[in-house]
Amino acid sequence: MKNYEIRLNAYPDGLPTREIFDHVECDVPPLKDGEMRIRNIWMTVDPYMRGRMTPSRDSYVPPFGLDTVLDGGAVGIVEESRNGPFAEGDYVSGMTGGWRTYHISTGLGLTKIDPALAPLQAYLGVLGMPGMTAWYGLLKIGAPKPGETVFVSAASGAVGALVCQIAKLKGCRVIGSAGGAQKCAWLRDEIGVDAAIDYRAAGEGFMDALGAAAPDGIDVYFENVGGTHLEAALEHMNINGRIVGCGMISQYNEPDAVGVRNLFYIVGKRLMMKGFIVSDHFAEFPAFAAEMGGWIAEGKIRWKETVYDGLEKAPDAFIGLFSGENFGKALVRISPDP
Repeated sequence: MKNYEIRLNAYPDGLPTREIFDHVECDVPPLKDGEMRIRNIWMTVDPYMRGRMTPSRDSYVPPFGLDTVLDGGAVGIVEESRNGPFAEGDYVSGMTGGWRTYHISTGLGLTKIDPALAPLQAYLGVLGMPGMTAWYGLLKIGAPKPGETVFVSAASGAVGALVCQIAKLKGCRVIGSAGGAQKCAWLRDEIGVDAAIDYRAAGEGFMDALGAAAPDGIDVYFENVGGTHLEAALEHMNINGRIVGCGMISQYNEPDAVGVRNLFYIVGKRLMMKGFIVSDHFAEFPAFAAEMGGWIAEGKIRWKETVYDGLEKAPDAFIGLFSGENFGKALVRISPDP
């Protein structure tokens, strides 16, 4: 049986390009006792993977190796099993095993999922790592109170759109920033944010645009972008505001990071700024799944997906994270759902 994998042949210098990825054919190894063969149906691409392509940078996850298969979250179906807890026909989801057609697993880190409760790909988005990232970061670190103002950067993305909706459900006024009129219209009309800022149209006037959208200041900033977004947020934060450090995607591909010139506001405004890695908090996953599952069942959560068909399109999906081409959660459909 043949497998197909996406491998990295070189580390990128700046923005990743198609040329650093190889689409490789290889054999699927026979199963050993305790293993199972999973046919991947969906895989995810996420910004954190860019950090794994910079071997010289200290990171919370090890770098990808060259000329070996990449890795990431996937959803699939067990086609053959020599692992007692998992049977043929089980649907499973995990944070590893992506970037390939078939995945041989011992079951470590895998969770059985029910396709009757939600679409399979939702377990890589709203019911997966992006959903828990939004839920934990906003509620456990940002701790918004009803009536407070929450500002979310990259608000139309997989995490940001969920942060916006959770904040609204908790009674907050929500401001979101995104790139382009279409994304901002979706935030206003579908997600229900109180104000949406097109950072591309605002250009160098972004700080003033944020001030106009937040006349009473910002109590919680959910940070996904960094750079000028962080600088603008600091300018308009209220005293005792909270900044949730989730990501800084504007800096991932820049050899010379953009400095923030007004960090002194952290002292004068008595701000709390805390970064987090969601995998440190997976003990909270049952609580997240219960609350998010309830909201989904009640029709209170919406999400957007950009789907790329075929494993060979995975590099394009990944590159699209940094070019602004993707809208919502970026996913790759590797094979049909049986």
